[in-house]
Amino acid sequence: MKHFKMVYTAGVIALAVLLTLGVAAMILCVLGANVLDTFYVIFCYPFTTLKNLSGVINIMTPLTIVGVGICVAYRSGIVNIGGEGQMIMGLLCAVVFALNTSLPAAAALPVTLLIGMLGGAIWGALPGLLRAKFGVSELLSTVMFNYIATQFYAYCLRVPLLDPAVAGGSGDPQTVKLNTSLWLPRMNEVVPTLDKGMRFHVGIFIALALAVIVFLFMWKTPAGFRMRAAGASDRAARYGGISVSKYLVLAMCISGACCGLAGTVEILGVHHRGLGSCTGGYGFSGIVVALFGGLHPLGVIPAAFFFAVISYGCSALQINKIPVPSNMIDVLQGLVILVIVAAKLIIANPYLMDRAQRRVTKLLGRKEGA
Repeated sequence: MKHFKMVYTAGVIALAVLLTLGVAAMILCVLGANVLDTFYVIFCYPFTTLKNLSGVINIMTPLTIVGVGICVAYRSGIVNIGGEGQMIMGLLCAVVFALNTSLPAAAALPVTLLIGMLGGAIWGALPGLLRAKFGVSELLSTVMFNYIATQFYAYCLRVPLLDPAVAGGSGDPQTVKLNTSLWLPRMNEVVPTLDKGMRFHVGIFIALALAVIVFLFMWKTPAGFRMRAAGASDRAARYGGISVSKYLVLAMCISGACCGLAGTVEILGVHHRGLGSCTGGYGFSGIVVALFGGLHPLGVIPAAFFFAVISYGCSALQINKIPVPSNMIDVLQGLVILVIVAAKLIIANPYLMDRAQRRVTKLLGRKEGA
């Protein structure tokens, strides 16, 4: 049984996938939906046209950026569930700057992206400081900071940043549109010879570059090694002379900056103005993406694509007249989280693996004896 561990891991993953699909199928049956038609729309419809695929890539972009930021925090020993608030504060700072800047177009776009990262970094650093200096649980502080950011952003949309065109009306609060020079261009605009269906914006390249940069930083630099060491064992890190508190705050700064960048990219690439629901819940979904990607920056890329496909497919259920609520995505995400956690526990348990190996060896021995 030379390669038993590999076979065992693959078997556990395959069983987990089948279990997820089976539970999802039972839920769909209870809802009265056709299981095969629903699965087709969720998993196949996003690939039927270039326009649909572009929509998937646009969803993948913020998920990738947030997921990479979450990986940095988790690898450094701090649980960041404040990605939503950091996205909001990042995009809010970016919108305020974009609406008031007089910089030339060539400089305004990159500076706006940096401002968004700065806003998210500051908002992420605060719970990091509370944890490092006062021992305040980041689980509590990041949740509270999410609420504060959400309510402050809602106030800004309704009062100081409200578009005069909707003031006093029944429309949703929003800002005025940003200058077109600040929009992230679409691929069919950058390369006119491409098919018109290639409508995803260039933010995807920012996301992919960020994943590579963070990987190189975390795995190829002394600072990244110290952050991962602090996350692996803070006591051992302190014994080795590493300032755990310093790297906790740094990790939350980087994580918050990534989330702030995700919010800014979503505004500049998709909405082109501040809206109440412009984060799309990606600050929370990014946590699932990071876990599914093995808390590795490069693993986040395929994980984000997978969840973007599911998200786009679920949003298309109503269009394809499938009688399933659009929030089915939340159910699927919950199932995936449970399956990931269960599968990781099973794979990491040496007793279960040894027990399975002995049973397989015994079974093969019986067959050979027969």
